[in-house]
Amino acid sequence: MASSKLQALWNHPAGPKTIHFWAPTFKWGISIANVADFTKPPEKLSYPQQIAVTCTGVIWSRYSTVITPKNWNLFSVNIVMAGTGLYQLAQKIQHDFFSEAETEPAIAKE
Repeated sequence: MASSKLQALWNHPAGPKTIHFWAPTFKWGISIANVADFTKPPEKLSYPQQIAVTCTGVIWSRYSTVITPKNWNLFSVNIVMAGTGLYQLAQKIQHDFFSEAETEPAIAKE
């Protein structure tokens, strides 16, 4: 049973013998790097980069469902890319627009 499933995966049109398998597999590196950036201070995050990551994830996840053969590896990596990009954008927006303003030191009265 397991042998037939592995053989089906191996011979799939988006299987390991094709670029349709390896390109999304290596793209997981970008998603992993974005997850690693979760600990980065929000002021060091980049709006253009996170918008690009989010848009790429949304566009390519949609594309991966309309092509033949359906590429679920491509779909899953792009869903994760969109999710991590949205999370990073939310962190940046929350820091830039919704964090409490630093309190100014009171002026000493003479």
